Amino acid sequence: MKILFGIQGTGNGHISRAREIVPLLQKYGEVDLLVSGTEAEVTLAQPLKYKFHGFSFVFGKSGGVDNWATLKLMNLPRLWRDIRSLPLKEYDLIINDFEPVSAWACRLQKIPAVSLSHQCSFVSPNTPRPSKWSFAELLLKYYSPTTHHVGFHFDRYDDFIHTPVIRSEIRNLKTSNLGHYTVYLPAYDDKFLIKYLSKTNKQWQIFSKRQKTPYVEGNVEIFPVNNEAFNKSLASCEGLLTGGGFEGPAEALFLQKKVMMIPMKGQYEQQCNALAASRLGVPVIHEIDDHFIFRLNNWISDDNKVVVNFPDETAQIVDDLVKKYAK
Repeated sequence: MKILFGIQGTGNGHISRAREIVPLLQKYGEVDLLVSGTEAEVTLAQPLKYKFHGFSFVFGKSGGVDNWATLKLMNLPRLWRDIRSLPLKEYDLIINDFEPVSAWACRLQKIPAVSLSHQCSFVSPNTPRPSKWSFAELLLKYYSPTTHHVGFHFDRYDDFIHTPVIRSEIRNLKTSNLGHYTVYLPAYDDKFLIKYLSKTNKQWQIFSKRQKTPYVEGNVEIFPVNNEAFNKSLASCEGLLTGGGFEGPAEALFLQKKVMMIPMKGQYEQQCNALAASRLGVPVIHEIDDHFIFRLNNWISDDNKVVVNFPDETAQIVDDLVKKYAK
């Protein structure tokens, strides 16, 4: 059997999940890997068959997307050429994790594809989202359209939605509490965060997309994004301060760490994720402002932790998918 797995390369969550899924897929045949996007620091252990520019957004420095940098990065003619040039007839199964090039190539060539992603959980009307409809719903629907869906979210909101994929390297971590807090807020500038975090009496470890070398400023350590270093920090922290992503908060909750989320401004999917997490009991802040330190200190002093049940079902999910959708 020959399998194509298309993976989104904006942010690190998709790549991190693929690190767990790819070895499972390889048990069923030859797997070609396709990544599009430009904003991931985490890499796969396996070589890529295809690497495309894709359609990515660029993180800003004040909590949102850098629209101008995103526009400069965008190359729609190249995206269209890549979509039209991708050969797909040789594959028995095409799997997609919110990756637009292979998804639209399948659509143009009328070839079935299976979403194996967090984003496809929004196909269900049961998946939490703000009460006010947003045009971003169209982006979730058409950015990476596929014919079949296997979704992941914080809870089983529908019959095709599963709880998060927790990587084996996370499941096997030995946890402790050394008292520091881990921070991953890629949409905020490091100096902006330090201005606030330095006012607390806790140690902070920021993982930054903007730094190439680590440095220390008072009670705040700043590190470049690195999978192993981040896992070590997460395993030994008291809590995680992060954005409105999915994989990072899910892994922290699995490790029984406290979590506070600050979803990106204007990023609808992150707003939805934060809403879903808040229903589990995770505190959510929508703005770093004059009230931030007060809310941050309340979270630090609160010992309550959210209890979740994220069983290890990834191998069974992959097996069911292959048996159901392969030619």
